[in-house]
Amino acid sequence: MANQDKRQARDGNRAKGNPAKGGPPKGSPAKGAPANGSVRKNAPAAEPSRAERRAGTAAERRRERLKAPERQARQRTMGRVGIAAVVVLVLAGIGFGIYSFANRAQQPEGVQAFANLARDHVETPVSYSETPPVGGAHSAVWQNCGFYSAPIGNEHGVHSMEHGAVWITYQPDLPADQVDILKKHAQQSYVLVSPYPGLPSPVVASAWGNQLKLDSASDPKLEQFVKYFRQGPQTPERGAPCTDGTSATV
Repeated sequence: MANQDKRQARDGNRAKGNPAKGGPPKGSPAKGAPANGSVRKNAPAAEPSRAERRAGTAAERRRERLKAPERQARQRTMGRVGIAAVVVLVLAGIGFGIYSFANRAQQPEGVQAFANLARDHVETPVSYSETPPVGGAHSAVWQNCGFYSAPIGNEHGVHSMEHGAVWITYQPDLPADQVDILKKHAQQSYVLVSPYPGLPSPVVASAWGNQLKLDSASDPKLEQFVKYFRQGPQTPERGAPCTDGTSATV
């Protein structure tokens, strides 16, 4: 009887969750549950499977195929724009060439050319064959370009022509309105204007190895001569200065 009572008591304690008898205490968290009521954090996301990766790659390829026509159309448009730009540049170049050819300076009619001119520097006066001279031996000092109301030394004027200047000479009794025209020409660089006694015509335009006789300063050939020969192809020392020389007159 006593043994039976002990077994009943032990079974009762187990049923009540008595810790002393091996059962968890009443109100204790279940096995495997976090203590103090905390919540277990989510586990890291699983890596996509091979099938999922293949599906993603296939979808990306489909998107690229859908974009291809748009990309090709954009490339065609850019190509057309590039071709149009090249055509415009080519036409502009052709137009500029035609304009330049049509408007380039032309040598006027009536110009006399002289060859085999000496270029020595001398310290003594030179006797020239032409009036005024068109080249030959000359002073080591050039004449400053510009307008002069008095004659200048031949040797200095010739040196200026060697540097590419056009030397315009006029008869001392040329009318004032004609002289004013010549003054305007002298406002350009590499143009030298001076009176010259004994001139064979009212106005004579000279450049190295070239000369043009004119009856009037308003003759269009004068401007044409200046445009063609000022720093022109006949110049022995193109780009050499026509300043910082001498402004002396005789």
